[in-house]
Amino acid sequence: MTAADLIDAVRDDQQTELSRLGSSKTLYADTRGEMEPGVVLAAAAAREQAAHETFDAWSDDEHDDAAALFADAAAETAERRDSLDAEPVDRTPAMHDVLGDFDGTVERLGGFVGWTLVDKKVKEQYTGFFTGQADPQTASTFRSAGSDVVDLRDEAAELLDAVCEDDADWDVAEAAAVDVISTAYDEYFETLEDLGVNPKPVC
Repeated sequence: MTAADLIDAVRDDQQTELSRLGSSKTLYADTRGEMEPGVVLAAAAAREQAAHETFDAWSDDEHDDAAALFADAAAETAERRDSLDAEPVDRTPAMHDVLGDFDGTVERLGGFVGWTLVDKKVKEQYTGFFTGQADPQTASTFRSAGSDVVDLRDEAAELLDAVCEDDADWDVAEAAAVDVISTAYDEYFETLEDLGVNPKPVC
């Protein structure tokens, strides 16, 4: 297996979950139904804060290149949090509880890839929201952030190709990525149900 194979496999396995996480209902869940610009920014800042804390804790990873990647991710997420000029809501996405339990470079890199797949989808929704609010500057900020997340995924993929030595390693990485995405989806689903919203698309 290669990292490209892993990402394709995870996308196939979690196709429905990623598709729904890439809908506007994600913002509805994030804001608990308060789809106002300030509330959306506060929810976005909370996501960046949680990511910063997770990846900062990983920046002492035993693999030097992985440690550098996680440190870069921690710095980028902190910078994005600060640029939003919004106080993060006091809420940590459930996927970061899962990420925080990962130990070992392979598992962390797999989880990191899962995080990028979720985060890119969410940032697309932020971009669309602020485009609809006639706020092209903020929309551009999130569009650029989404590109940065893809760059981080590419770096993680290169590292996975370097550190995975056998099928067992690839299985660990893939399972970690799936766990992150499924946890994010479960939280999304349960939050919408609590808000009285059907989490499934109506065709």
